[in-house]
Amino acid sequence: KYRLKKHSAVIMEDKTQKLTLKREVGLMGAVSLIAGTMIGSGIFMTPQTVLSTIGSPGASLVVWAACGVLVIMISFCYAELGTVITESGGEYIYILRTSGPVVAFMLIFSSVLFVRPAGVASVALGFAQYVVAPFYSDCLPPVLVVKCVAAAAILVLAIVNCLNVRLSMSLQVFFMVAKILSLAVIIVGGVVMLIRGHTETFEDSFENTNVGINPIGIAFYQGLWSYDGWNNLNYVTEELKRPEVGERVCGDLVLLHRRSY
Repeated sequence: KYRLKKHSAVIMEDKTQKLTLKREVGLMGAVSLIAGTMIGSGIFMTPQTVLSTIGSPGASLVVWAACGVLVIMISFCYAELGTVITESGGEYIYILRTSGPVVAFMLIFSSVLFVRPAGVASVALGFAQYVVAPFYSDCLPPVLVVKCVAAAAILVLAIVNCLNVRLSMSLQVFFMVAKILSLAVIIVGGVVMLIRGHTETFEDSFENTNVGINPIGIAFYQGLWSYDGWNNLNYVTEELKRPEVGERVCGDLVLLHRRSY
């Protein structure tokens, strides 16, 4: 009887075990998951739209700086949420824990069917535009070719992410380094042009600024879309290695903040 009860207890314990994700995302992978996603095709596509909408180079720089500050503040909030609610899912799990399953279902339903596919499609189309552009230097690339390249890129990335987490993280790190190098070339080139005295753009830089609600709203929308990706790490919280380090640091900061009052 004792053995039978013990065997039954082991079976019940096995049945009640939860399915857990492998913690294979390290520090570099976590950083690349955020930075590599934020530095995407949007940052190469939207600057001209922001400039043409707001009307002046000075105002466009103000818009970019304001978008950056806003994203930093929101990222701090998400970092706090990620250390308090250590579950994967991002805003879905936060709304589920605070507002209930109905609101969470409405969020994930709209996100899966509309928001996420539209975002992925727009990024893939931007990527495809840059990929096929060298083959059509004298004209615009055909729309069908761009769409096929974008669809192929989405399928390849989906397959890689399904096959192996470590492989996908390695690709993420590689592309993050490539994007940072590309931005570094652009930034260094701009600094060199400034040193050589090409400052015509900064003369009367706020002239012809559009101060209406509509152009400012569109400019902010384009800027924030380029910064999109700052919340991606919270979707894989359960796959992070040693997340308790972040929890301990956050807890120490909270205690220090409370003691200061």
